[in-house]
Amino acid sequence: MSRTLGIQIGQLARRSVLRTFRQPAQIVPALIFPLFLLAVNAGGLNQATKLPGFPTDSYLTFALAITFMQGAMFAMMNAGTDLANDVETGFLNRLALTPLRGSALLSGLLAGAAVVGLLQAATYLLVGLAAGANFAAGVPGVLVIVALSMLMTIGFGSVGLFAALRTGSGEAVQSLFPVFFVFLFISSMNIPRNLIGTTWFRYAATANPVSYLLECVRSLIITGWNGEALLLGFAIVTVVALVGLSLAAYTLPRRLAR
Repeated sequence: MSRTLGIQIGQLARRSVLRTFRQPAQIVPALIFPLFLLAVNAGGLNQATKLPGFPTDSYLTFALAITFMQGAMFAMMNAGTDLANDVETGFLNRLALTPLRGSALLSGLLAGAAVVGLLQAATYLLVGLAAGANFAAGVPGVLVIVALSMLMTIGFGSVGLFAALRTGSGEAVQSLFPVFFVFLFISSMNIPRNLIGTTWFRYAATANPVSYLLECVRSLIITGWNGEALLLGFAIVTVVALVGLSLAAYTLPRRLAR
């Protein structure tokens, strides 16, 4: 049984990865757009580093964490759009006629998102190094950032899978992107939470889980090993992944039964 499950996951993962790399429109924006926003923020908000208590004198180093969060959002959209396309073309219905297990389907579909997540993390880190960003936690910290980035792409990708199974529409999945982008802006994206002067915005950023994902990455880049930031970041992204996968697994049989 386990061997059969492994074969199913392997075949679907291979299809997912190949389909991803055959669609440059999925990969290129996921790499370029976060770097473009990084350049804009680093150039326009560099004066913020002069605020008393700002954690670094390089705004690019501070803003580098944003790219990983945006990459995860692209993973959500891309994974969900691919599955929605399978629903719309009838491919998912044909799979229902086979002894394919639901867990193999979901795992295989996320393989493409995981590969893109690895490519994104490597690209963002290399660009950050070339631009002069510092990594306080050193090489081990860089490896942790890569692991966190891949976990974020899997977690948000699973949310995309749930949306695709629930709606069966690629357009509906893509409409989630601006919604999650709002969560990114109402966070500690541009300035540390303790330096946010507007009370309601500081409270909103504190209640926003995205802030802790950003701060988890920043802790490795700016301050080094911060156990609390790492625990909160990994805990939140694990919960996102578990909830997303659970909802997708619950919705899959109902989609196949329609």
